[in-house]
Amino acid sequence: MPDSTPIATAERITGGVHVDRRHDSAHKHVTGEAVYIDDIREPAGLLHVYLGLSDRPHAKLLSLDLSKVKSAPGVVRVLTSADIPGTNDVSCMGRHDEPLFADDLIEYAGQPLFAVAAETRELARRAARLAVAEYEDLDPVLTTAKARETGTVVFPPMTLKRGDAAEAIASAPRRLEGRIAIGGQDHFYLEGQIAMAVPGEDDEVLVHSSTQHPSEVQHIVAHVLSIPANAVSIEVRRMGGAFGGKETQANLFAATAALVAKKTGRAAKLRPDRDDDMVITGKRHDFEVDYSVGFDDEGRIKGVDFLFAARCGFAADLSGPVTDRALFHCDNTYFYEAVHAQSLPLKTNTVSNTAFRGFGGPQGMVAAERIIEEIAYAVGKDPLEIRKLNFYGEAGRDVTPYHQTVEDNIAPELVADLEARSDYQARRAAIREHNAKGGYLRKGIALTPVKFGISFTATQYNQAGALVHVYTDGSVHLNHGGTEMGQGLYVKVAQVVAEEFQIDIDKVRITATTTGKVPNTSATAASSGADLNGKAAQVAAHTIKERLIGFAVENWGVPREQVVFLPNRVRIGNQEIPFADLVRTAYMARIQLSSTGFYKTPEIHWDRAAGSGKPFYYFSYGAAAAEVTVDTLTGEYRVDRVDILHDVGKSLNPALDRGQVEGGFVQGMGWLTMEELWWDQRGHLRTHAPSTYKIPACSDRPKIFNVHLLENSPNRKDTIYRSKAVGEPPLMLGMSVLHAISDAVASVAGYQRCPRIDPPATPEKVLAAIEALLEQVSPP
Repeated sequence: MPDSTPIATAERITGGVHVDRRHDSAHKHVTGEAVYIDDIREPAGLLHVYLGLSDRPHAKLLSLDLSKVKSAPGVVRVLTSADIPGTNDVSCMGRHDEPLFADDLIEYAGQPLFAVAAETRELARRAARLAVAEYEDLDPVLTTAKARETGTVVFPPMTLKRGDAAEAIASAPRRLEGRIAIGGQDHFYLEGQIAMAVPGEDDEVLVHSSTQHPSEVQHIVAHVLSIPANAVSIEVRRMGGAFGGKETQANLFAATAALVAKKTGRAAKLRPDRDDDMVITGKRHDFEVDYSVGFDDEGRIKGVDFLFAARCGFAADLSGPVTDRALFHCDNTYFYEAVHAQSLPLKTNTVSNTAFRGFGGPQGMVAAERIIEEIAYAVGKDPLEIRKLNFYGEAGRDVTPYHQTVEDNIAPELVADLEARSDYQARRAAIREHNAKGGYLRKGIALTPVKFGISFTATQYNQAGALVHVYTDGSVHLNHGGTEMGQGLYVKVAQVVAEEFQIDIDKVRITATTTGKVPNTSATAASSGADLNGKAAQVAAHTIKERLIGFAVENWGVPREQVVFLPNRVRIGNQEIPFADLVRTAYMARIQLSSTGFYKTPEIHWDRAAGSGKPFYYFSYGAAAAEVTVDTLTGEYRVDRVDILHDVGKSLNPALDRGQVEGGFVQGMGWLTMEELWWDQRGHLRTHAPSTYKIPACSDRPKIFNVHLLENSPNRKDTIYRSKAVGEPPLMLGMSVLHAISDAVASVAGYQRCPRIDPPATPEKVLAAIEALLEQVSPP
């Protein structure tokens, strides 16, 4: 394994690691030059595809009359499940429970029934509305409450336990219990789901897919078409956002486009409207979490019991791993002396929920923070004091509910640092003084920590491949299995390769992710894109570099230690030559200048049945202090100030990492305060467009927003240049806003009771919580 320590030189290359470097497509993003799938020049004869959707949440499909669809202007072909040559299934993890097109059973309102291909998108869209379906309605299960009655699950539940939680709770000096309902969230990527398929010779097909998981899309397309995977090429240059929503949800759109292309012999593109996109695709899982906790008079947790009931939708999708991950993070930064936690992934007649930034971890952390808040009000202390009291610590207080020892705990130091730099204690005192004066504008403040495990909990996904070519002019071609969705992965991996060769980054060509160059890749998810692909690219570059060193030793007759790579040149003995000259000379001597690289995360292992193992290679930490003002007459609020201190190890690119922290925080804040999904009694999603679904806008950002990366906290030596993942962990920093709102609301009752505001904390919910507290302190 190559060393991950940057080469120390008096001068630096342009764009190596540990330096600010703009996103490789930043200038294209702001000018509109960045090419997304809908911008690709359309091949001659391209067909536009649209989907016909079900109108019922649960029913038998008795008949489907498509005659008017077929005769509509411009329609070329209409396809149903009967036209699928292979398997009518686009499910992940081999569950075979998610048909491409529903056949005789409808399981959610908006489920695709057929595809129509026409000469223009508008003609296809209008034709799809002409279908006539006859249903026999069945009793739908739409809510978590009803699903709990039926008890039907989409995946086997998991249990984590350590010690005797029931006994610890029963024998604790103090106890409490409750339930928190945690809302879901739509991904609302700027670029919607889209795929364009181009048929090739024989059974070949090329699919441009907006997906985080090209290898899985390749697998799905191959099975739907009944062709081998080597006939399917998936290409992804960039996505306009994904957030987990394109990890499995892209399967359906790519498979449909490929099916049309192969059936007609013409290129085909499928891009649904935003409304249909939101109706068809899965969301962040909403949960109902039952909790019971025992604690002492100081507020130290003795035992805790959780039940995480999730509304998963009609198919498994990734609900098993997502609900597992909620359990993995139900501790956040806290040590539980005894713990029992169980998942309950419930089947409902709603769209199948899926991956979303944090992958269940945020829901687990929200439950943990609710317990902390409840205890704080019960013992009459600042919630921050209770948080610090329950932090993981030394031996004996360092084992998680899944029996992994926390070896890199920096939460106490990081929180203390943020507490000081945000002036938390003085501001809290000033807020208490302000609220004591009365008035309808109340202020609140909260400081919440984050500990997030990094690695796929499915161990096999912790692998990556890369391909590096060095050309005779000294330029480098880079390809790897990671996908670019705006997070800056491509430029980070390019920085790694530039650092390894000690060449300027403009010498490294970043190319589109394609299954034809790097096979069998994992999804770009679990915050592991840079960790895995950066290491794989480093291995490939290191292999070529070692060949060049070996050649120089032999050709110039110098000791190995006298071959030193310097910025854009190589010192060989007492002479220096440009990097390109060494490469050209090596080529003339028939030295191989291309290499693949492969990396798998070491040490990790997981036994799901036993609920024990080491699923995470390391942990990322962070903390946020938020201050808000709440209007107690309306429930409306504003975020006045947020201070963040986040741990990214020794950052590969501080500018990109700060952007991820800022964006992650705002997205997490949106989930917990304003983004509300709502289905009506017929199972129809009513919040299916920007007009009905509220995401944070510029005006919702904190008025004062201080973001700092933790310094002098490098990751373990065998990580990629000692950096840490930054994709998912910052999202949970948004919890600070939820708890600051709660702090403000609690002031109307003299901070005597926990407001128990369930996220999203919309103004309606905030006002309801205020009225409930006022009724408790002033009963009629």
